[in-house]
Amino acid sequence: MPFTSLALHADLLKGIRELGFVRPTPIQADAIPAAMSGRDVLACAQTGSGKTAAFLLPILHRLIGKPRRTTRALVLTPTRELAAQILEDFNALSVHTPLTGAAVYGGVSMGPQEHAFRSGVDVIVATPGRLLDHFKSAYAKLDGVEYLVLDEADRMLDMGFLPDIRRVLKHIPARRQTLFFSATMPPPIGALASDMLKHPVTISLQRMAAPAGITQAVYPVPQDLKANLFVELLQRGLVREALVFTRTKHRANRLADHLLHHRVTAARIHGNRSQPQRMEALRGFKSGKYRVLVATDIAARGIDVEALSHVVNFDVPAAPEDYIHRVGRTGRAELTGDAFTFVAPEEEGDLRGIERAIGRTLPRITLPDFDYKAKPHVRLEIPIAQRIAAIRAQKAEERSRANVNAARRASAHRPGGHAGGDKPEGPIRGEPQARPWSSRKGHGPKPSSNRRRPSRRRP
Repeated sequence: MPFTSLALHADLLKGIRELGFVRPTPIQADAIPAAMSGRDVLACAQTGSGKTAAFLLPILHRLIGKPRRTTRALVLTPTRELAAQILEDFNALSVHTPLTGAAVYGGVSMGPQEHAFRSGVDVIVATPGRLLDHFKSAYAKLDGVEYLVLDEADRMLDMGFLPDIRRVLKHIPARRQTLFFSATMPPPIGALASDMLKHPVTISLQRMAAPAGITQAVYPVPQDLKANLFVELLQRGLVREALVFTRTKHRANRLADHLLHHRVTAARIHGNRSQPQRMEALRGFKSGKYRVLVATDIAARGIDVEALSHVVNFDVPAAPEDYIHRVGRTGRAELTGDAFTFVAPEEEGDLRGIERAIGRTLPRITLPDFDYKAKPHVRLEIPIAQRIAAIRAQKAEERSRANVNAARRASAHRPGGHAGGDKPEGPIRGEPQARPWSSRKGHGPKPSSNRRRPSRRRP
């Protein structure tokens, strides 16, 4: 079924053709007609299924031709990167329309975002926290919202945003059309959907499987040799460019530094990086400036790179859902890609859980001529006991240094003291000292040292 059969506005169809899309994905084919009819939609679909266009296109279709008096559509999303990506998709799809949009998220100045509220752009894409910050000001009015989208609702739950979402709902009209998208449907998300939706059309494309175009493989490797193996894959040309997922921010930093040491252009993106740093890293990766982008799970939401060849699970994710989200970054829009997972012996349990969830055993690959018993070049993570011992040693050294400095300062302020610690001249402290002659009461001037005392004569 081609996009032309969905009865979308001609200006939208023109933009779709220019993007190279001909046929809608399953989620688009099901959700677009339902949303265009004005019904609420509850859609359960995995990452990479094309859900962004599934909610944007029907909203844009219904907004075209209506005079703009205020913001009419609000899209809530969990992360800054995903908000920026949705706005980018909005701009591409609406390029031949007069519709306007803005992204509202933290880490950047609130000034341009305030301007978007005051001017009343058609669509605002926002993260819940920053949106609530704006609601504290009188200019942030969304009482004209007609369409609400909740995207990646299950990730909202993981990040603790559900209370924020309920607070946001108090600022928008109860009479609206709501489109609710989630990759999974745990009980708290089901309860939220029940509160937000009225007689929705339910679309369930949930399946615990990666897109068909992805080739998945596992590389068994000792934990301390993962960085060596990844560099080897890059140097042999077996990986062209890659989005790499690590378990922690610390490991992301160490891996990126290791790659740079081996002359591999790399950037990192995680929660401790500022928003400008994260945006520069993503732009550089998309443009080819960086061959590798190292990311943590939360920060990687919203990363959408066209024709990405490889996703590498440097660390095995603990949850099968996270595995699907990770590998879904490649093989998007019916393209092909490779997903490699490095598994250390202590991670085999998590990998077996993933294989049970997806219903298949992933093939194991051993890289020829790679020394699996080599001494590691770098340790990405120091054992917790060793880290605690190092911190305690550093604290003890700092206290010792502080005590020495305090003693020196006290010596410097003491009469006759010297900051340099040299032995002071004069009497030793604690020994009795003679007072100056002039201070003795009842005595005249101090006699001269070379003056002879008069001899005593007998009468």
